[in-house]
Amino acid sequence: MLTTLAAAGRPSPTAPSSGSWWRDAVIYQVYVRSFLDSTGDGIGDLAGVRAGLPYLRKLGVDGIWLSPFYPSPQHDHGYDVADYCGVDPLYGDLAEFDRLVADAHRLGLKVLLDIVPNHCSSEHPWFREALASPPGSPARSRFHFAPGRGSDGAEPPNNWRAMFGGPAWSRTTTADGGPGEWYLHLFTPEQPDLNWRDPRVGDDFEEVLRFWLDRGADGFRIDVAAGLFKHPGLPDSDDPEADERTRDSVNPLAWNQPEVHEVWRRWRAVCEEYTARDGHERLLVGEVSVPTAREHADYVRADELHQAFFFDLLSAPWDAAAFRGVIDEAVRDIAGTGSTVTWVLNNHDQVRTVTRYAGEPGVEASGLGSARARAAALLMLALPGAAYVYQGEELGLPEVLDLPDEVLTDPIFRRTGSRKHIRDGCRVPLPWSGHASPFGFSQGEAGARPWLPQPEWFAAHATDRALADTRSFWHLYREGLQLRRCLPQLGEGTLRWLDAPPGVLAMTRGDGLVCAVNFGTEPVPAPAAGTPLLSSGPCPDGTLPGSTAAWWAADHS
Repeated sequence: MLTTLAAAGRPSPTAPSSGSWWRDAVIYQVYVRSFLDSTGDGIGDLAGVRAGLPYLRKLGVDGIWLSPFYPSPQHDHGYDVADYCGVDPLYGDLAEFDRLVADAHRLGLKVLLDIVPNHCSSEHPWFREALASPPGSPARSRFHFAPGRGSDGAEPPNNWRAMFGGPAWSRTTTADGGPGEWYLHLFTPEQPDLNWRDPRVGDDFEEVLRFWLDRGADGFRIDVAAGLFKHPGLPDSDDPEADERTRDSVNPLAWNQPEVHEVWRRWRAVCEEYTARDGHERLLVGEVSVPTAREHADYVRADELHQAFFFDLLSAPWDAAAFRGVIDEAVRDIAGTGSTVTWVLNNHDQVRTVTRYAGEPGVEASGLGSARARAAALLMLALPGAAYVYQGEELGLPEVLDLPDEVLTDPIFRRTGSRKHIRDGCRVPLPWSGHASPFGFSQGEAGARPWLPQPEWFAAHATDRALADTRSFWHLYREGLQLRRCLPQLGEGTLRWLDAPPGVLAMTRGDGLVCAVNFGTEPVPAPAAGTPLLSSGPCPDGTLPGSTAAWWAADHS
């Protein structure tokens, strides 16, 4: 029996054409400060990204997403933006950005920028002006300022907690040194939330979009895309610690307000304007954290975002039923809008896939985490829609779990003192070559120390070794991307589930391409005859071993 899911869903009359480049694109996420350092200061930069473009082209991705490189005091490594239309000297300058875009386009790679509209830096001129202005002034209306509660205003305006720990409010000081109003920050005090109910904020960000589109950007990844608007009354929450406890946007009063959709309609119109000029579509992809796929689908309607990351696959446990459930839900609810699902297994905020799938400390020594991560990669690349790959996943990098407290930079650790949920371990600079740190990461003067220390075992995952070993993660990703590019069954199209043994997912894509994943530990009979086109591990004697995925071309003879 076949169960069919139409990846095209129920297309809207205004949905983009099936030829839109982004619909089945595979984008590589570049965390700039950890990719490649061209100056020897231990911090990656735009020139380093430019030097790595041929590597990414050889890997076979369609484009890159750059983490924020704007001027910033770096309290949250660029997600606290002090100038939305510049380049931090740590990373280069505008001329270097222009060279990067030009080189990427010559290689056929799209360039997406990370834009942060929910909050800015406390050092942004907008916020500095607000602090210097009196309560009720136009400068303060760009943010959420409010008097405190209690007879002396010493209590925050409401009970909300910040996602990175602590109260979501900080109190200001007046010009004479006395206590003043409070301001809202749903991440850190250095990241004050903007008030999108002030129309000037929307006008300012339209200018930002146009600035980068005029310089050749192909689109934007939008940070905290379900944020921006807060409940207008800023009332107390029934569960004020939800965001802090989960490190996710859970508070319904602070996130996913209906007015945010008008922002994405306005941004989509700007992108369509540029597309109409030259025929090249500009992309908006949102970081959308909402409870259900149906709510997620609201963000990718035909006149809003082109795509939004579907995080449920990333968060699913290693279980066939769980994976099938989130895949079914996504294809039914998200693709039904006329968009395509945007699959991810990892990013700069998550424990690396190899470690996450290992299940428990010490298991990775058996290779289980690596085997599962390889299988999950083939599954993701076989699904209908687009995919994003976080840098280092193609090298099979595990999480660095033993960074000393004194080198940790994550504001979550600084604010809570807890290592739970910290993100430094997936941001350690990439190993490129050699047997000792900096492993070719720093290209300048010898001996430069990367901004986070690289462990000795990074040598086994260095890029030069990965390219030389045809059994490596890198070659698995490259071969999967090559097949995805040349096989018409992959990318957009239909997904049909096949009957399979317990613990196994098997599907056909298009006409006769079979993909199967064995989530169990024991081998099962392969769902298709012959040798696989590609497999995440050996498949001997017509079997599919445990923690293994494979693709077959069906025999029509």
